[in-house]
Amino acid sequence: MHIVDRRLNPRGKSLENRQRFLRRMKGAVQQAVKRSLQNRNIRDVLDGGEISLPIDGMAEPNLRRGDGGIRDHILPGNRAFVEGDILPRPPGSRGGKPKDAGEGEGEDGFRFVLTREEFLDVFLDDLELPDLAKRRLAETEEETPFRAGYSVSGSPSNIAVGRTTRLAMMRRVALHRPRREEIEALQRQIEECEDDESRLALEAKLKSLTEKSRRIPYIDPLDVRYRRFENEPKPVAKAVMFCLMDVSGSMSEHMKDLAKRFYLLLYLFLSKRYKKVEIVFIRHTDKAEEVDEETFFYGPATGGTLVSSALAAMRAIIAARFDPAEWNIYGAQASDGDNAHSDGNLSGQLLREILPLCQYFAYIEVGEEGGDSSVSRSPLWMLYDGIRSELQPLSMRKVCRRNEIFPVFHDLFQKRDAQSKVTP
Repeated sequence: MHIVDRRLNPRGKSLENRQRFLRRMKGAVQQAVKRSLQNRNIRDVLDGGEISLPIDGMAEPNLRRGDGGIRDHILPGNRAFVEGDILPRPPGSRGGKPKDAGEGEGEDGFRFVLTREEFLDVFLDDLELPDLAKRRLAETEEETPFRAGYSVSGSPSNIAVGRTTRLAMMRRVALHRPRREEIEALQRQIEECEDDESRLALEAKLKSLTEKSRRIPYIDPLDVRYRRFENEPKPVAKAVMFCLMDVSGSMSEHMKDLAKRFYLLLYLFLSKRYKKVEIVFIRHTDKAEEVDEETFFYGPATGGTLVSSALAAMRAIIAARFDPAEWNIYGAQASDGDNAHSDGNLSGQLLREILPLCQYFAYIEVGEEGGDSSVSRSPLWMLYDGIRSELQPLSMRKVCRRNEIFPVFHDLFQKRDAQSKVTP
């Protein structure tokens, strides 16, 4: 059974049409937010700000009745056109795009300002950690109240008026409490009665009904019911995200900027959506170290390149602090793909040991701005591509320009109802 709700909303729009319009506008706002992020600095990438929407994207489709059938028109000849010419559209039509100098009307785009919280809600609306909560649930973040029937005591604000009224009515019907209409009718009979004996009988009956009405109250304390609430513990899955970033000398400032932009989006996404997700920051040259947030994003460092040092640090931290049987483990690695030739076998061995422990592992390869994002022949990419073919939870992307960061990030962490599986 399919029910279509055609109740009118404000402005004479049906509910289904309004919902369709709101979905279209929400998608337009999301696209505008993504476009506005492409040219921002790292520190103010998600600070909110002004968003512009084209006015033509807000117009709703409509139907109009046209002339039907086939019609023949006889037009007088002229010197400007001959048979077969296509007549141009007359000037001055509506439109939302800016026009050059001349005649005709147009409309400006729609502009509004989003706060930082609104900006984050729009940007992170369709993101989630893949395969979260497949491990054992632990801890409790908070207790959420839920409806648990009725009780005979409680707060006056929780009184169930409907249930109380029904119980009172059932009790009055069962005990045969006189109705007000019955008493009023009996009083009118007494006033109209002229026979003394009949009057005395009616008055006795009225007295009996009145006393019975007092004995059986309209609302008894036994009838009162209160809505009862119980606190339900909300389980929280324990999860940890490892952020591995290459800061060696082969990483240019443009590459580091791309990597930091990706990790900044990831950090804001995790801190906004998940309160119980641990984030471990690891940066490496030929040596790896666990650092704090400030050092990871803004601390200077350079040197040689040994990718195995970061993977070994991740494996050691997992063994020491995060039991794979209890924790959902995720990893995100950013590098330019350069690695010492002698370190390839060790890096591959360490990654094969780590991936079975992970729910998901994302590798981001950053390149120079003029490079090709679709192809990579770096040593690390070739190594990881061979491991990915073994059906491991590994996804790989390459980015070379700023405007590619956001589509890649959305692609990697998009909700599974919108994307059943991340494309390798």
